[in-house]
Amino acid sequence: MEPPAAKRSRGCPAGPEERDAGAGAARGRGRPEALLDLSAKRVAESWAFEQVEERFSRVPEPVQKRIVFWSFPRSEREICMYSSLGYPPPEGEHDARVPFTRGLHLLQSGAVDRVLQVGFHLSGNICEPGSPGEPERLYHVSISFDRCKITSVSCGCDNRDLFYCAHVVALSLYRIRHARQVELRLPISETLSQMNRDQLQKFVQYLISAHHTEVLPTAQRLADEILLLGSEINLVNGAPDPTAGAGIEDANCWHLDEEQIQEQVKQLLSNGGYYGASQQLRSMFSKVREMLRMRDSNGARMLILMTEQFLQDPRLALWRQQGAGMTDKCRQLWDELELIQKGSTCITNTEGWVGHPLDPIGCLCRALLEACRLEEETLTLYPDSGLEKRKVAYQHVPVPGSPGESYLVLALEVALLGLGQQRALPEGLYAQDKVVRNEEQLLALLEEVELDERLVQVLRKQAGLLLEGGPFSGFGEVLFRESVPMHTCARYLFTALLPHDPDLAYRLALRAMRLPVLETAFPAGEPHPSPLDSIMSNRFPRWFILGHLETRQCELASTMLTAAKGDPKWLHTVLGSIQQNIHSPALLFKLAQDACKTATPVSAPPDTTLLGIALELGLQVMRMTLNVMTWRRREMVRWLVNCATEIGPQALMNIMQNWYSLFTPVEAATIVAVTGTTHATLLRLQLDTPRREELWACARTLALQCAMKDPQNCALPALTLCEKNHSAFEAAYQIVLDAAAGGLGHAHLFTVARYMEHRGLPLRAYKLATLALAQLSIAFNQDSHPAVNDVLWACSLSHSLGRHELSAIVPLIIRSIHCAPMLSDILRRWTLSAPGLGPLGARRAAKPLGADRAPLCQLLDAAVTAYITTSHSRLTHISPRHYGDFIEFLGKARETFLLAPDGHLQFAQFLENLKQTYKGKKKLMLLVRERFG
Repeated sequence: MEPPAAKRSRGCPAGPEERDAGAGAARGRGRPEALLDLSAKRVAESWAFEQVEERFSRVPEPVQKRIVFWSFPRSEREICMYSSLGYPPPEGEHDARVPFTRGLHLLQSGAVDRVLQVGFHLSGNICEPGSPGEPERLYHVSISFDRCKITSVSCGCDNRDLFYCAHVVALSLYRIRHARQVELRLPISETLSQMNRDQLQKFVQYLISAHHTEVLPTAQRLADEILLLGSEINLVNGAPDPTAGAGIEDANCWHLDEEQIQEQVKQLLSNGGYYGASQQLRSMFSKVREMLRMRDSNGARMLILMTEQFLQDPRLALWRQQGAGMTDKCRQLWDELELIQKGSTCITNTEGWVGHPLDPIGCLCRALLEACRLEEETLTLYPDSGLEKRKVAYQHVPVPGSPGESYLVLALEVALLGLGQQRALPEGLYAQDKVVRNEEQLLALLEEVELDERLVQVLRKQAGLLLEGGPFSGFGEVLFRESVPMHTCARYLFTALLPHDPDLAYRLALRAMRLPVLETAFPAGEPHPSPLDSIMSNRFPRWFILGHLETRQCELASTMLTAAKGDPKWLHTVLGSIQQNIHSPALLFKLAQDACKTATPVSAPPDTTLLGIALELGLQVMRMTLNVMTWRRREMVRWLVNCATEIGPQALMNIMQNWYSLFTPVEAATIVAVTGTTHATLLRLQLDTPRREELWACARTLALQCAMKDPQNCALPALTLCEKNHSAFEAAYQIVLDAAAGGLGHAHLFTVARYMEHRGLPLRAYKLATLALAQLSIAFNQDSHPAVNDVLWACSLSHSLGRHELSAIVPLIIRSIHCAPMLSDILRRWTLSAPGLGPLGARRAAKPLGADRAPLCQLLDAAVTAYITTSHSRLTHISPRHYGDFIEFLGKARETFLLAPDGHLQFAQFLENLKQTYKGKKKLMLLVRERFG
């Protein structure tokens, strides 16, 4: 119930007393055709009929015939119902804390004033005395009603509670007890219809003037819409009238604040440890009983709202998710829950017999089997002697009064009826786990029974009935989304029927391959979003055992594939069912592995059909997981290449030629092409020279395509694969050069350059090294940059090639490297020996180059400049603890300065500049003088 906010009826179904109150009134829209004819029976109510008649007599007759006026609540009891805390006892209504009692006191003290009824809208002022020392408070109250029901209330006290506040009670009681003193007015739309244009304009302007601060923006907006010819407001005839009451077609009921009920129950449940909260919950249930006793339709609605909050309690949800924390008693209970089917489903048997808390099928089957059990012929003196457990023996025991029936037959029929029943998967981990365990226990009992001809006939009959059982059977043509899958039962039936009726066995097992909850999420042919089964639990949080069910589905499929070996017809049929119904890549991969293993026995020739199916499943896994990288992908790719190799070279070349839809460029270049052309693979395929060259050509083409698509990761593998073919190798090298201009990083270029040097191609290595240096940038403080070793290698390579190459690389070094120690290190290395071991080994220079001569003089200047720049940069924010490091840095700088002819003077001038610029750092400058003078 919602006292402070004026809401319309929620549209709950009307109870008997509401239907008797009348057929209903049309909701007023300010137009004559929207109102019904006057009904004398409805006007002739117990309250103030004379006043209504007197006032209506002054209304023009055409208007009278269009008005319907229903009564306010006819008794104080109807007001009391929603404001008292209990009913009975009556004495509770006189408790001063009860809103009804407080409202009655306000009425009797004359606190109600300025009561006006306009149509179906009642308003008034309640003046409540203040506490000692405080002024009295004035509250404005309004009530809307319809057919003897209060439909909404509003009060200035803003007291949100389940029950009407005392001010609403006071105004309501005033309307009931002093009906003749209430000023009655027609619905406002009828009053407006009697005004001419000038009167209407004056009315609107006075209304806006009286309340311009509140209504002026709304009035202007409505005026703008009315003046706009094509606006929505002009397309609708008439206008709303909050005082005209509900339409005759509308349901009617007492005002019920559903949101407040839900919120209060939720709050009380969260404070369940307190005595007061329990008392209030009991009071609310008492209110429900009172409403139901009064045949109020809101009673059932309120009970539903409260029950929903109980079921949504966070602690209960935690039990449902984790399947832990419940006592045995709780588990039993959860197993039973003015059983409950949730949601819409067409499953005939929502309450499954297998997994039922009372386990009816298991109890009955065990009882019937117990009657058929043979007595032990001999008793062992040492039951735990380690001997193999003997299989239980059963015999057919006739059923008295039923010729031809035996308890053993009945046990088998009962078990199959329960296992094959289409039923909804229950909610909660505990209940779902019970379904799985009950199935396994029943099947374990059946597997103990040795099938004779009589029992095989029962199996065949029951299997046929299950296939034709319609919605009653889990093997029927139509399965509903929440149905328990039949994989475990079908696997038993398939194995049992296969020797006797293969066609029936396959039909039954293929029908059971479905998993409805996944079929609705991933239609046939669409890939599973992730190769990890655990992800599915996040998509279907209610299906706690989904991973287990998918595993059972895979086991059924594997059983059929193994049984169909050597029969191409059934193999392809089973393959189609697998591709349609299994959506987990991990399980499909397992099926592919099992099929390949079954198809390639050690002591027999391979089954080519089954091998082809294994390859097809592997290809499907590759397509499904292409964009979902997992740690198993490399294993899957290697297995697929091996499987294709088992089939033959054509299968291997097919996956190479269609690699775009199966592999990433890295996988294709580093695994597929390499594994497919290894010496072991070629020996295994036993190819002649032309076929071997064809396979190599296919691998090279794949490698070049991968290098073009992903040069960073595939360029080097492509070069390696293409080494023995000049044209292919040149094509791969050109791809690298093109990629260098297009953004191939310096790290990859250095790697390929080192490869070229290793293969005896130093000039190409030099070319790639210069391209890498052009992309490189090492700052003054990056003396531990990852590319340091690559730079030093490139410098060594250029030095070994000769003075010309050395001269060409110096500008690149100067432009790319700003780290002074690196520059001085490179300079010192180049001055130790003469450049120039050419490609044929002939020396091009007789003596080492001088640091003061071209081309090294440029590098020397760059190193000196770098030391000067770095020194100033380090001194800007240097701290005393780094003074020692800086002195060592200056020592290395002096070594570089001294490589120049006037290096001593340059270094002295540099030190003097430092002393003058940073003379404020007295301690540091003192250390400089002590070390360098």
